Amino acid sequence: MQARNKKSVTINLKAEEGKEIVRRLAREADIVVENFRPGLLEKLGLGYDVLSAENPGLVMVRLSGYGQTGPYRDRPGFGAIAESMGGLRHITGYPELPPPRIGISIGDSIAALHGVIGALMALHHKQVNGGKGQVVDVALYEAVFNMMESVVPEYGVYGMVRERTGASLPGIVPSNTYPCRDGSIVIGGNSDPIFRRLMIAIEREDLANDPALAHNDGRVPRTGEIDAAIAEWLAPRTIDEALAVLNAADVPVGRIYSVADMFTDPQYLARQMIQRFKWQDGREITLPAVTPKLSATPGETRWLGPELGEHTDEVLQSLGYDADHIARLHAQQVV
Repeated sequence: MQARNKKSVTINLKAEEGKEIVRRLAREADIVVENFRPGLLEKLGLGYDVLSAENPGLVMVRLSGYGQTGPYRDRPGFGAIAESMGGLRHITGYPELPPPRIGISIGDSIAALHGVIGALMALHHKQVNGGKGQVVDVALYEAVFNMMESVVPEYGVYGMVRERTGASLPGIVPSNTYPCRDGSIVIGGNSDPIFRRLMIAIEREDLANDPALAHNDGRVPRTGEIDAAIAEWLAPRTIDEALAVLNAADVPVGRIYSVADMFTDPQYLARQMIQRFKWQDGREITLPAVTPKLSATPGETRWLGPELGEHTDEVLQSLGYDADHIARLHAQQVV
């Protein structure tokens, strides 16, 4: 999925002719993205100062565990470490258990999104302010840290360290995962009107009309009572039965989807989020659609992820290398 619509070129960066290929590619590029340890490109003679000398408008996005500076810059870093150092693991899970893995490599994905945002900002600056490029320095841990809501002012102003709270949303009641007869659902009663509608829907008008529960500040101390009322109503009902009632009451609610659920869900299907393609050998593969959905220039999967080096010759030809030169580069294991 990550390699769709991309061309794959293999280059030996230790070979002088390999470095020349990179320099020629960079002359024509708007953006270069690199994911080496800090300083490696400079050791290879391919740092930003070298590549931008012939292309002053070049934007280089540099993604690493800890960034290009600081005492940790030379350490190896992966998404899991970034999630830990960035604070995400500390607040994930239940307080009586060790912090768990999130379920996907979210630290890597968040860093990639920050790389895209930084590249777009740099391109905009280049367009508006005279055509000069710059370096976008993305540290994985900082990307995670940047998503940590208000934990910094909470600690800096009040000395409060946010802790793990399981499935509930801290300070918002009711907002939790609740068991039904055949599985669990998530309910987000995140505002006062929604709380009232929810209580009426579960036949607890007494709680809906209790003035002490009219606002969230009054509900937080009675979290256990409110959650118990919801759980009692849900216990004999199936997920479908609960969703029908709560959706009719305009209460934010949803089942917890597995990937199998996504493949048959009418919302996913209506927006064509599950797409099927065929490899050249006829095998079928299913991929998520390209998002976000743009009205004038919607994205699409033009081709599947290539084999390693599949486009090497094509790209070299576009740079002006003739067939004999390309053959020699292959023979010398430059490409």
